[in-house]
This record gives sequence, structure tokens and C-alpha cells, in this order.
Amino acid sequence: MSIQVAITERPRLSWYRRPAPLLAVGLARLLAGRSPARIRRVLVALRTGARPATAAEAAVARAAVVAVSVRCAGEGCVQRAIAVALLCRLHGAWPTWCSGIRMNPFMAHAWVEVDGAPVDEPYPAGYHRALITVPPPDRSGRR
Repeated sequence: MSIQVAITERPRLSWYRRPAPLLAVGLARLLAGRSPARIRRVLVALRTGARPATAAEAAVARAAVVAVSVRCAGEGCVQRAIAVALLCRLHGAWPTWCSGIRMNPFMAHAWVEVDGAPVDEPYPAGYHRALITVPPPDRSGRR
């Protein structure tokens, strides 16, 4: 069974702003095919030393990722969420990366959140249930 999805108009990026999002999308493509446990381990390692991302930083990163990748603009939610987190990390920040489900209709989904709110997702906070999360590192020194 397949679902038809219309790709909304994607923003355009200047040529000099494309390399970082393209790198993030490429790395995300390699990582997205791995097991959830492997994805989580890699993302936990990569978030080290990052500060929490702001909603504006995550939204800019998401727009850049969608601008350079048709797959990420469509149904490639795992690759898109990983790429957004990686692009934020390239700028010294980290959003909360989430992977989970929605119930009606039942479907898996991956997204990024800042302060508990999904970033530029078409559904409100609480619509999806996160099963795996990689939040920003704890600054208190606790694990």
C-alpha cells in the first residue's frame, strides 16, 4: 500500500548556503538505513558539547534541509529529522530528535522538537508519541 503525498513548495537556498545542508542530508541518508538503536547511539555521541537549539534555529535548519532534498521534503521523515539535528549540530546546537508513532491512522514518524513542541510539523504537540528521543546534552554534568 502506498500513500500519495504532494510536495509543498520548497524554499530556495543560495549556492553558498547549500553545502552544509547537503552534507547533513548525505550523512543522514547513510544513518537513516541503520537500526533505531544504532541511530540513537550515533546521535547521542554527536550531540556531545552542543547547547540546546532554539525553535528558530531548528526551523531554519529544517527549511534548509527541505530546500536541498526532495526526499526530505516528502515522506523521508527519518532522514529529514536526522539531517535537521545534524545541521543544528554543525552550528553548535542540538534539538530533541524524536522517533515514534501516531495512533489515528497508525503510522511511524520522526521529527525534531524544541522545548517539547515539534518544529514545523503539520500536527500539534502531543499528536505523536515519542518512543526514542535524543535530547540536548544535560549541562549539569549528570548522565
